[in-house]
Parts: sequence; structure tokens; C-alpha cells
Amino acid sequence: MSYTIDQIRNIVIAGHGGTGKTTLFEHLLYAGGAIPKTETTGSGKTVSDSAPEEIERKISIYAAMAHIDRGEKKINLLDTPGSSDFTGNVITALRACEFALLAVDGSVGVQIETIKLWRSLEERGKPRGIFITKLDNDRADFDNTLSDIKEKLKAEPVAITMAIGNGADYKGVIDLLNEKAWLVQGDGSAVEAEGPIPAELKDEVAAARERLVEAAAEGDDHLMELYLDKGELTTEEIHRGLILAVGEHKILPVFAGSAFKNSGLIPFLDFVLEAVPGPKGAKDIIVDNAGKESELVLDADKPLAALVIKTTYDQFSGKLSWVKVICGKLTADSEIYNVTDSKKERVSKIYTCQGKKLEEAKEFCTGDIGILTKSATLKTNDTITSGDSSFKFIPLRLPEPVHSVAVSAASKKDDDKLGEFLVRATEEDKTFRYVYNAETKETVISGMGELQINIILDKVKSNQKIEVQTSIPRVAYRETITKKSGAEYTHKKQTGGHGQYGKVVLEIAPLGRGEGYKFENKIFGGAVPKNYIPGVEKGIAEGMAHGTMAQYPVVDVEVAIVDGKYHPVDSSELSFKLASRNAFREAMKQANPTILEPIMSLTVFVEDKYLGDVMSDLSGKRGRILGQDSTGGIAEIRAEVPQAELLRYSIDLRSITSGTGSFGIAFDHYSPISGRIADDVIKAAEAFKIQEEEE
Repeated sequence: MSYTIDQIRNIVIAGHGGTGKTTLFEHLLYAGGAIPKTETTGSGKTVSDSAPEEIERKISIYAAMAHIDRGEKKINLLDTPGSSDFTGNVITALRACEFALLAVDGSVGVQIETIKLWRSLEERGKPRGIFITKLDNDRADFDNTLSDIKEKLKAEPVAITMAIGNGADYKGVIDLLNEKAWLVQGDGSAVEAEGPIPAELKDEVAAARERLVEAAAEGDDHLMELYLDKGELTTEEIHRGLILAVGEHKILPVFAGSAFKNSGLIPFLDFVLEAVPGPKGAKDIIVDNAGKESELVLDADKPLAALVIKTTYDQFSGKLSWVKVICGKLTADSEIYNVTDSKKERVSKIYTCQGKKLEEAKEFCTGDIGILTKSATLKTNDTITSGDSSFKFIPLRLPEPVHSVAVSAASKKDDDKLGEFLVRATEEDKTFRYVYNAETKETVISGMGELQINIILDKVKSNQKIEVQTSIPRVAYRETITKKSGAEYTHKKQTGGHGQYGKVVLEIAPLGRGEGYKFENKIFGGAVPKNYIPGVEKGIAEGMAHGTMAQYPVVDVEVAIVDGKYHPVDSSELSFKLASRNAFREAMKQANPTILEPIMSLTVFVEDKYLGDVMSDLSGKRGRILGQDSTGGIAEIRAEVPQAELLRYSIDLRSITSGTGSFGIAFDHYSPISGRIADDVIKAAEAFKIQEEEE
């Protein structure tokens, strides 16, 4: 069946790990009639968690997609992992969807990853709602969770459905919008059924519905005037107000339920059809050929424009390219243009899916999400159009990796095979990096955490039969100078025939941190002809490539050539390059050189009870605390810490916080080190050089 932009709803389910997202995803598909029965996460047979590594670890690792056909509309659901190690999959899903549903455990409340997701949604201005899960569990409490949401997220939750009881007394939910009760059937294995609203809850229901009507009135000034005049709104007016209020994020709709008992699902799906914003009127960001960014409204009447949001590899279907259609239609058996690579390509078949099961389709209209198979050119972030285009979609906004490991194949013959696999892994997850660092002479893989890295390395071992050796990466230190100095050097060589001759006098001075390098030619009177100056600069560059303390690159230095001498026959650019290189090194030795280490900007999210331990640990890592905030029991710590102290921080933080903490990291600046720390860096560099020579 083909759908129009008005008939599509795209919803991403996200939240902290363990909040029941996959169970909610599975049971929504069942309640919506997309699957004949549900499976538990422990069975390894759910629609969402189908990869071997997901089944083995019993966690979501990849984003999964399925759809429900309901009320002449198509609801695309995307289930996402809860661990921060797999945040790239969440960002992919957020880009593809117009509404985010955050799962919050009704017995635990709002947790760290949910707070981080909330901040990301605030930055994006993305409409969202919250589904309070597991209300049949011990210690679950719907009202307490509403209060926790209000406190930690600084938002005003508006209940669309409310719980009938908590924990062992949980019996179902009340749909406040339509004034219906939906009751758990038997042991909860069957879909919930409509029933009477309990008499003892009628006053509570009336008050909650009044708050809902007030929230709907906030969606439109005219509705607010009607509400203030009459004190009530019609059902049609409430629906219209909710559509506007949710779409503009003026209210935070909250739903109660227990997915495991198939409870709270039908009223949520009804609300999706009635009030959740679809792709019509949504916007994406494009950049033109001049680099200028602007917004593009999703438009069914414009020519095809689509974005490749994800790339995966299936053992049976091969390469799968997930595509979000922004404008026009993507049809089977058509020609597309890959704007990013400037290449045309023929599309044969296109598919939708229920988890890993592909279903052939004829077309995808504006707003829909589809899959192309075995594309020769398409990669994640590529822009697709029907012809030549003057714009591209901006790429996914991904965080910087926080955990790195140096890797090498145990057997040299496997190096190429290992490299091919790691390149493919970077295509499947854009938060995963694989680079050869020429400076440290290491192949380094980086990701969002130890778990993500370990899963990729486990796949290398199990799928490729390659043994991989790992180590902590070397830090890319720098060297600089702290005072002015100068030196002269004469390069002279006579080997018969033309010789080599060049003399230079250099002066060097420190620059401000981060200024890099400046060169000035102060020669007057032709002591060194202009045609030899490029050789001088090349020599200085070679001298700066390896400092005098530990052979690390030199930065933040100003160099001037102030005098020199040449020979009309024996001088050459090479002679002046060699003279300048040695003159620079001699000058640097006299300029009080020092080692610089990279300093990282670190943001840590932890529960308040771990705040003291984390700050103490950072102080022990030579960290400088810049500030901290605490909201609703969750602390955010901002600090600057040497990179050398953070190479295993994902492991350290997990140990300190029992796996609940998370962090973000980015390079900030270089800072001088001295004393024992500098001595250790120099000794390590010398040992590495000896090892290289032996190899």
C-alpha cells in the first residue's frame, strides 16, 4: 500500500538502558496488528533485537525499524539502544523521525541517558512525549514518576493516560482524552480491552482531564480565549489544540502503561493518529554549493530529495541503505543521482521492513523511510535526488568518540583483511573511527565506549577469524619553546664537481598557545637570494617535525631568517634546506624547550551520590574542575583533564558509578608539562624509538 505525507507518522523510541524500550516496541507492533504474537527480550526472537550480538548480550545495539498500518495511516517505529556506547543509532533515528517517545521506568524515574536525550531534543526543537513503563512492577508509582519528570527535566508533564493502580494493584489505564478505561486482560498476554472507569477514580480523572483541556487550550490563542470564556472546549477543539501544542512542544504528553501486560498501548496508538505531528510541515537543513545553510520544508510536490541515514550489511541481502525521503517520491525501477559522489545509479527494488524482515514496496512518498539494497555508491549522509542538485543535506550531528584502542593483527598477513572489516564498521556506525596515526605509527580505533569497541573486535574474531592485539594508544604530545634564541649553521659539502653550500642565521621566538607557526624573511641586501627562501622554509618545517626533547612535532614558534651567505656555483635550494633544518634545531636547544600535552574538555554526568568520588578521581588525574550543576539528583561536572589521564576513563567511570555514569570529551588545548611527568614522556619516546629500530 502506498501512503501520502499526511498519512505517515515517524516515531523513535529512546531512553536509558533497561527502561523497556524493546518490549514497548514489540508490544506496540502486536497491539497494532503488525505481528501475530510477542516475544520476550530473553528469547532472542524479538523483532528489534535480531543480531547475534544483541541476542547474546540481551541488549539493543542497533536501531531497528518496523511499521504499523492503522486507521489508513502508516506508523514507522524505530527502536534504539539505551547505552551511550551506541548513541549514533539514536541520532540516526532522531534525524529520521518527527516525534520522540522517551521510555521512563515507573519504578526508577528519569535516568542519566534520558536527561542527555532530553537536552539533545531541546537543541533540535523536536516534539516529544514520555511513556512511563513497567507500572506493574514493585515500587512503581505513576504520580511520583510525573513529579520526577517535572523536577529533572524542568518540564510540565501533561497526562494523556493515567494508571489504574500501581505495582501489584495495576489494572490498566484511563484515556483522559477520550474518557475511556483500558483494562489488562487476564495475565496480560492478550490485547487490553475497553472497560468502565472505576468509580473511586472519577474525581481524580476529572481533575486530570481538566489539566489536559487547559494544556490543549495553550496550543492556540483562539482556543485559549474560548476556554477562558466558556470554561470548556469541545472534543474537536481539544484535538486541534493538542496537535498544535505537541507539534510546537508547548506541552509534554505523558502516557502510562505496562508493555509486558499489553497495557496503555491502544490509547497511545490512537493519540499518535490523532495528535502526534507527522512529516508534513517538518524541516531539514541543507547546504548549498557556496556552503550556506538553510531550511528545506518537506514537500511532496517537489522533485525527489532524500538522505541516506544509515548503512548496514545483511548476510543474505548484502548492503542496505536506509533512506529518509524529504521531497518527492522514491520509486522502484528508477534512476537516482548521488549528489555527494556526483554519480547516477539505477534503483531496482525498494523495501520497507519489520525488523530484519524486508518487505518489497513500489514507492516511498515524502516523509517515509525506506531501504535500498546493494547500492554501488550510496553511503551514510549521502544526498539523493532525481537529477543534478544545487544542495546537499547536512550530515548527521555526531559526538566525538570517547574511547580509543590501538589495534594490530596478530599475524601480519591479516592486516589488509582487518582493515577492510574496520572500514565497513565505520560505514555501519558513524561514531566509530578507524585511522592510522602516522605520528604515533599506530592503527587506532575509537568509539563511544568500551562496550562498542569490544563488540566490534568480537565480530572481527568470530566472523573474520582474525586475532587482534590491542594496547592503549600513544598520546600525541608536542614540543615548543619558552624564550627567544638564535643560531647559525653552514652546510658545506665538496664531493668533486659542484659542491653544496648554504649558510643561514635564524632567530626564533615563542608564539601564543595555538598560534602554530609563523615565518618572516628579514634578509636585506641579497645575502640569501629569494629563490632559496622556499628551501629555508622547507628546512624549518623538517626541523619542526621532530623536536629536540622527545622527537615530537614543534608548535607555536615564530622563525625569522636574518642573515646568511650563498655561493654562486655551489648553493642550491637543498643546501639551504639542510642548513635551515640544523640551524632551527640548534636554536631550539637554546630556547628552553618544553613538552606540551593535549588537554581535553570533559563533561561527566553522574548521580549525586557519586559526585564526590568522581571529583576526587578527576583531581587525582590532574584535572581542573571548571564547574558543576545538579538537577533532580543528576550532577553535571565540567573539567579540563590531560588526555594521558583519560585513555581508560570509560572503564574508570563505569567502575566508580556502577555503570551509571557517562561522559563527553573533546580536545581543548595543549599545555606545558615539566618535572617527573615530562621525564616519563621523554623516556617513553626514547623506548619507542629503540623498539622501532629493532623492528
